[in-house]
Amino acid sequence: MKIPFSTFGPMHEKMRDEMLEAFTKVYDKGWFIQGSECSEFEKEFAAYCGRSHCIGCATGLDAIYLALKAMGIGEGDEVICPSNTFIATVLAVSYTGAKPVLVEPDELTYNMCGKGLKEALSEKTKAVIAVHLYGQTAEMDEILDFVKANDLKLIEDCAQAHGATYKGKKAGSFGDAAAFSFYPGKNLGALGDGGAVLTDDEELAKRIRALGNYGSVAKYDHQYKGTNSRLDEMQAAFLRVKLKSLDEMNAFRNKVAMRFLTEIKNDKIKLPVVGENRTHVWHIFAVMTDDKKALKEYLDKNGIGYNEHYPIPIHKQGAYLYDKLGSFPFAEYISASELSLPMYYGMSDEEVSYIIDVLNKF
Repeated sequence: MKIPFSTFGPMHEKMRDEMLEAFTKVYDKGWFIQGSECSEFEKEFAAYCGRSHCIGCATGLDAIYLALKAMGIGEGDEVICPSNTFIATVLAVSYTGAKPVLVEPDELTYNMCGKGLKEALSEKTKAVIAVHLYGQTAEMDEILDFVKANDLKLIEDCAQAHGATYKGKKAGSFGDAAAFSFYPGKNLGALGDGGAVLTDDEELAKRIRALGNYGSVAKYDHQYKGTNSRLDEMQAAFLRVKLKSLDEMNAFRNKVAMRFLTEIKNDKIKLPVVGENRTHVWHIFAVMTDDKKALKEYLDKNGIGYNEHYPIPIHKQGAYLYDKLGSFPFAEYISASELSLPMYYGMSDEEVSYIIDVLNKF
């Protein structure tokens, strides 16, 4: 049996007619930037996440950057980030001129918690970026206590956590701002790149929107040195269709994940842990193993796709070698040990059973 790491086939077949209808509507209207599809999606996604404002932008990286920039974070400032995140999180910090300061994650969930925050704090610290990794939130109570005690801004990186909750509240509803990616492979993915920033702060929302539209507060009135980062109408229309099915798709992922968690029984494979007071949307089903090379070869032999998130930690990346970010042995352990199993809407019971059987025989 051949099982890919991921495929859009079952999901896109299910919503094919509605997606083609959305395409036709935008195509026939002939309005492709800053139109009604984007504004309606912004309203719908803000309501879904429990926020007052949503500002569409071009990518998840841009979403983080625009939030930081709108908060006035820049040269000489420091922003605390997890050591095991995707590089986009820290690139956004670097693009503002600020310095990323890394902290190690929780050893059970691999997500940011209160660990290391006090040690990372300096008089230059202006913000914390809490990344909700793999599909569940960071330890928000500990992080919120820290940022409030030290008068810091909090940005949530929700690129992998569309629909996840912490104590009943949606990911993206905690920080001063929250950044989302709609890269096609996300739980809520466009058919191209896309992103959004969510906030309850009306003035911050206005600055973010202006910064993403050439710094313009009105046509040809540029109050800021902005950039061009907007969510286009076609992607917004597709996202409106997919948003209606997001909870259903997440529930399907959870059903597959529960089978993996209860039926994979192999001491050589460490299964993921769901943190307390959280719901997990299983963007990634990440397992750890002490012999990743052997497991990769074994999965290849048995036709099971996989991915690695992320094989080189940020502080070891060539882009940051000269920044001397520090030593992060747990991030290195995760990079050396992590493999992501197939996880997508439409997996058959037979495919799930096959993956479980193969892993139990490793």
